Amino acid sequence: MQPGIRLRSVFERRNTVSPDLRLGREALITLVIHGCFQFGASMSALFLNLYLWRLTQDLTVNGLYYILLYASLPGTFLLGGWISKRRDRMVTYRIGILMIALFYLMVIVMQEKVVDYFILFAIFNGISSGLYWSGFLVLQYDVSTDTNRIRYLAINMIVFNFAGLVGPALAGYVIQRSDGLSGYIFIFILAFIMFLIAAIVSFRIRTVVTHHRAYHLNLMGLVMRKNRRWFKGLIAFFVLGLFQGVMLFLPGILLFQTVGREDWVGYLGVFFSALTVATGYVISRKARQEDVRKYMLASSTGTLIGASFLLIDVQLWSVLIYMILFSICNPLAINTLTSYYYRLMSKLPLRGQLREESVAMREVFLNTGRVLSIAALIILSKDLESYWLPVVLVGTAALQFALLGLMKEQRASSAPAQAPATAPTFTNESK
Repeated sequence: MQPGIRLRSVFERRNTVSPDLRLGREALITLVIHGCFQFGASMSALFLNLYLWRLTQDLTVNGLYYILLYASLPGTFLLGGWISKRRDRMVTYRIGILMIALFYLMVIVMQEKVVDYFILFAIFNGISSGLYWSGFLVLQYDVSTDTNRIRYLAINMIVFNFAGLVGPALAGYVIQRSDGLSGYIFIFILAFIMFLIAAIVSFRIRTVVTHHRAYHLNLMGLVMRKNRRWFKGLIAFFVLGLFQGVMLFLPGILLFQTVGREDWVGYLGVFFSALTVATGYVISRKARQEDVRKYMLASSTGTLIGASFLLIDVQLWSVLIYMILFSICNPLAINTLTSYYYRLMSKLPLRGQLREESVAMREVFLNTGRVLSIAALIILSKDLESYWLPVVLVGTAALQFALLGLMKEQRASSAPAQAPATAPTFTNESK
C-alpha cells in the first residue's frame, strides 16, 4: 500500500470529511516527507543546541550561532525562489534536504571541533535549512487549496509534532546512557539517515513544467505599496519572528538548567509535542478562516500569561507552566498566520505566479525579527541568571498582540471573475 493511501485511511474518513476538504495524493506524500524530516530534526536540532551548550556553557555562543543561522536565511530564500522559478520548487526542496543531511554528517566528522568552527556551521545550517523551507513552503501552497488549506496545515502540524514525540525521547534516552558526548554523535547519525529517507521519498512528487520563469523580485516593493493587506501580513511575520527568535533555542537550555538531565529534556519534549498534536487536531476539526483574529487573541493571551510566570522566578515550575501554555498557543498562532498569508498570496497579481517571491519576502521579514530578538537577548542577558532574560521573553510575547491589528480576514463573498495572468495589475488594498 502506498504512503498516500495509508495516510488517507487515517485522515480522510469519507463519512466525516466533505469532498472540498479532502487532501490529494501529493498533499499526503508531503506529510510523509515532513514527518521523516521532523523525526530527524526533533532529535538533532534540540540536542545540537545542548551539544554547543555542554561544550561551551556560554549563552553568547549559542545566541551568535542562531543569529548567524537566521541572518543567512533571507538571502537563501531569495536564492531558493530563483532556483524554483528557473527549475522547480522540488529541485530547491531536494537540494535543501541533502544539504541538511550533509550538515549533520559534518557534525559527526568534526565532533567537539564544531565549537571551533561554529560560525561556518551556523551559516551552512542556515543555507541548507533555507533551501529546504523555501521549497517546502511553496509546495504547501501548491498541494492545498483555499478551502482545505487550514485543515492541511493543521494535519501537517499533527504529523510534524507526532514525529517530534518520538525523536526527543529517543535522543534523550540514548544520550543519558552514553559515555561523554558519544550519544550526541549517535543521534546525529540517525538524523542523517532520516534526512536521506526524506530525500528519497520526495521523488514521488512530480516536478511541474512551467513557462513562467521570470523572477519578479523587483516588483515586490511595488506590491507592498499597492497591496496594504499583504504588506501588513509581512509585518505580522516580523512581529512573530521577534518572539520565535528566542524561543527556537532558549527552551531547551532552560529545561536542561532546571532538570539537569538530557533524557528529561527529551521526555518533557514528548509531553509538549503531545499538547501541540492535540491542538493541531482541534484546529483541523474546528478552525474557521473567518475567525483568525479570535485565534490570535487567544494565542497571544496564553503565551503572555505563561511568560509572566518567568518574571517571578526561572525555576522548573515556572518553565513548565510557560512551556505548557506555549505548546498549546504557539501552534494556533503559526497555523492561523500561515493560512492567512497563503490566502493573501492567492490574491496577488499574476494569479499564483508570485508564490516564490511571496515566500522569500515572508522569510526576510520573519528572520529579521528573529535576529533582532536574539541579539537583544544576548546583549542584555550575559547568562541564564540575568533578570533581563525573562523580561525579553515577556516583551516579545506581549508584542504578539500587534498581530491582531495586522490581520483582517475578509468575509466570504461572491468571487469575481479571474483576470487573465498576462500583465501585472495592482489595486490599492488599504484595509
